[in-house]
Amino acid sequence: MAKTILTTREKEVFDLLIKNKTTSEIAQALKISEKTVRNHISNAMQKLGVKGRASAVVELLRLGEIFL
Repeated sequence: MAKTILTTREKEVFDLLIKNKTTSEIAQALKISEKTVRNHISNAMQKLGVKGRASAVVELLRLGEIFL
């Protein structure tokens, strides 16, 4: 698979997601709606070709897109 390029905002969402933040907490931290948070996660999962947040996190870590 070619290296996936996430948008800056998608990376911000996943950086908070791996810190065990909820959708609501991510929305508050980034000053966006919960629906927008879910859209960013969904878009990233689609780019990665995975189903589920956990699979997206694993793939992003593997690709070096996000770091623990």
